[in-house]
Amino acid sequence: MSKPNGKRYRLETVKRSYVDAVGGERVEFEFGPEDDPRVFSFPHPVFTPDDMQRELAKADGDDASCRILLGDQYDEFIAAGGDVNSVALLYVGLRNEAQDTVSKVRPTRG
Repeated sequence: MSKPNGKRYRLETVKRSYVDAVGGERVEFEFGPEDDPRVFSFPHPVFTPDDMQRELAKADGDDASCRILLGDQYDEFIAAGGDVNSVALLYVGLRNEAQDTVSKVRPTRG
């Protein structure tokens, strides 16, 4: 049944418009030598699951935040000489950038 004003949204379509706007649900970053970098990832701030957001809010310092964001990748990142402060800065930077980007998205109806 159609709505008289046509304002009905399909959630999958709305989400896809935000995924496209921010460049994906996950953030990938490289670390290590230029000729052989390792790739790590974490959820984009817009798509960070609620439980992870709660953990990040309670995290005490960059190391704790990095552990939460990288999960199983954390040990490999540290073993490769990874800098937890840089990961925290990347997350904060992306979160700030996303606020501006998300405010410009106009969800389309599916």
